[in-house]
Amino acid sequence: MFSIAKSWQRLLALFAVILACVGCSKVPSTSYNPWEVISVPTQAKLLDIAFNDPQHGFLVGSNATLLETQDGGSTWQPVELQLEDQRYRFNTVSFSGKEGWIAGEPSLLLHTVDGGHSWSRIPLNEKLPGNPIKIVALGKYSAEMATDVGAIYKTTDAGLNWKAQVEQAVGVVRNMKRSPDGKYVAVSAKGNFYSTWEPGQTAWVPHNRNSSRRVENMGFTSDGQMWMLARGGQIQFSDPADPEKWLDTQFPELSTSWGLLDLAYRDSNEIWMGGGSGNLMRSPDAGKTWEKDRDVESVPANFYKIVFLNPKQGFAIGDRGVLLKYNSSVASTAKSEAA
Repeated sequence: MFSIAKSWQRLLALFAVILACVGCSKVPSTSYNPWEVISVPTQAKLLDIAFNDPQHGFLVGSNATLLETQDGGSTWQPVELQLEDQRYRFNTVSFSGKEGWIAGEPSLLLHTVDGGHSWSRIPLNEKLPGNPIKIVALGKYSAEMATDVGAIYKTTDAGLNWKAQVEQAVGVVRNMKRSPDGKYVAVSAKGNFYSTWEPGQTAWVPHNRNSSRRVENMGFTSDGQMWMLARGGQIQFSDPADPEKWLDTQFPELSTSWGLLDLAYRDSNEIWMGGGSGNLMRSPDAGKTWEKDRDVESVPANFYKIVFLNPKQGFAIGDRGVLLKYNSSVASTAKSEAA
């Protein structure tokens, strides 16, 4: 009996050691932390951010949340809109100069031509397939709108008329990204396949995922290729020589228990990637190597959206009203000292 008890003790001790090793991270830490936690006057889920000049911008989110900044994103104030229901979910916001758009659900579209000083509601057809999840301001009176089932429409007359860009929707999607030149990639709701579309095509092109892991999010690299985040901390980049093929799978933090949620390029080489439990990772060399910003691990949020408006202005959006602002002066000082 004593021998059996001893054996079980050894097994439990070994199991504890294995768990401890799995929890260890061998990813190097960043030499500086360029992210500043910004206080915002809401606990709503923030969903998107856009600026019409370097100082003036808007944050949107659930419960008809609309916040405005006049100082580049350091402070934010709520904007009250005259809506019949405050439970609208503002999914997306975009500006081209002073002309801006907000789209959300259920089937809501707002338009401004004066930099957000006033907003007017644009009626949407009751037969619109799905709810708007992406709006992109393209220029004077022109915008492109996509829904959560993959319908894409374009207007050139301030929303009075919309022209369908695809003949059929793709099905319910969990994530959708648009490249600067108008290409789209959409991940299916279950993460078991993805679809692509580019201007000139009449329908989405479906693609099977290239592993058994559920796809979490996809988007476009700085040179127009694609990236893919999959369950279990997996990242892949498409092959520049053959867009239909993918490069070797990477696991920036092996045996991670948190998921990768979004990725954004600060410039052509520097990438920031966000995930659950306050995790942010940086690659200085376009995804070849990774390091971790451990100074933000204490922030109680999942970073599910990262946006760089330009190399000096970026934001990481988290749940429960958490917002991080990229401080370019901290980064510049750190890089100068390292040199």
